Amino acid sequence: MALRIVSGRPDPALLGLPWHLPLEEWTEHVVPLPRGLSRHVVRIVRPGTNTYAVKETVEEIAFREHRMLRDLQRIGLPAVLPQGVVTGRVDANGEPLPAALLTQHLQFSLPYRSLFSHGLTAENVPSLVDAMVVLLVRLHLADFYWGDVSLSNVLFRRSAGGFAAYLVDAETGELKPSLSNQLREHDLTIATENVFAELLDLQASQSLDYEVQAHEIVELLRERYDALWNELTAAEEFSTAEMWRIEKRVERLNDLGFDVDELDIVTDWDGDQVRIQPKVVELGHHRRELQALTGLDVEDAQARRMLNDIASFSAYWDLGREDRSLVAAKWLTQTYEPVLAMIPTDRKLEPAEIFHEILEHRWYLSENAGHEVDFLEAARSYMDTVLPAKPDEKVATEDD
Repeated sequence: MALRIVSGRPDPALLGLPWHLPLEEWTEHVVPLPRGLSRHVVRIVRPGTNTYAVKETVEEIAFREHRMLRDLQRIGLPAVLPQGVVTGRVDANGEPLPAALLTQHLQFSLPYRSLFSHGLTAENVPSLVDAMVVLLVRLHLADFYWGDVSLSNVLFRRSAGGFAAYLVDAETGELKPSLSNQLREHDLTIATENVFAELLDLQASQSLDYEVQAHEIVELLRERYDALWNELTAAEEFSTAEMWRIEKRVERLNDLGFDVDELDIVTDWDGDQVRIQPKVVELGHHRRELQALTGLDVEDAQARRMLNDIASFSAYWDLGREDRSLVAAKWLTQTYEPVLAMIPTDRKLEPAEIFHEILEHRWYLSENAGHEVDFLEAARSYMDTVLPAKPDEKVATEDD
């Protein structure tokens, strides 16, 4: 049987991988990056300039998951990018080997276990839960049934002091014409059961403080899921004298980082009562706004922090009467780009996250000094005293 690589983004370097060996025997091109727990053998490899995760599985399942990840990418949901499927593998004796699914390694991401080994504490657990809740709600809004919700099936990227979560395993997932409340509830039940077990496992391995009550964390997961889902989808009724509440509802959703693409507005027969319900909501409000102003593509929480800094920049330089895009351009050249130039080539964090941390560092320096510290001075202090101690969460790319 001939080796076959099905890929929407052909990379000739993949042909040089030792496909004739079981994945567990691979040593060449293997990158020693943290991997999450998996039922399958997984290796992270770098055969050329790009880094991939390779997972051995059944051929039919590999193609199904590849198609599912492509569908998630097409509709803009946070998941790893599929690279291809390899079939027709045989060993030196001609015996068949499992098919392999390839996905692109998500830059600056870590599995939850590695986050705790990199210094994450019990105080950060709610932030992980929030990121997972946002991911699950986004998937459910898109009528995606996951079927295997767990911390192990998520990769986390730092985002303005919190986290952004990405789906990394779509093996059991399904896109439905319409996701029922029963399937949503089933996903949420699976999430609470799996997260509960994973937290206990972290405590057993002494990676997490025993003071953390696992049952309280999973209750928090359910509470925050219900609260976010209701805020995004629940109907709201009020009198026609309170029409301002329509705008307030949209503003609340924008503050959460969501845009409303469609709002269902219904009045009663007498025209005295109004009922509104968001129909289509999409995360990334601040991200899209920043990208339109500056061209920067970052996580939504990072974008919100940068938009706030642009507003502060405008107030400081009395640019309130200037066109907002011109203010953003000045901010880019006078604030953001000088900071980028200061970041060492072996940077350990994503540039947008470094920028956020510099803002935090400047606040502490200013508080201690009793006056506003110059931004570039704070940046130099951060590069000298804070960044070197950060754990390395980066894999080199061809752009470095």
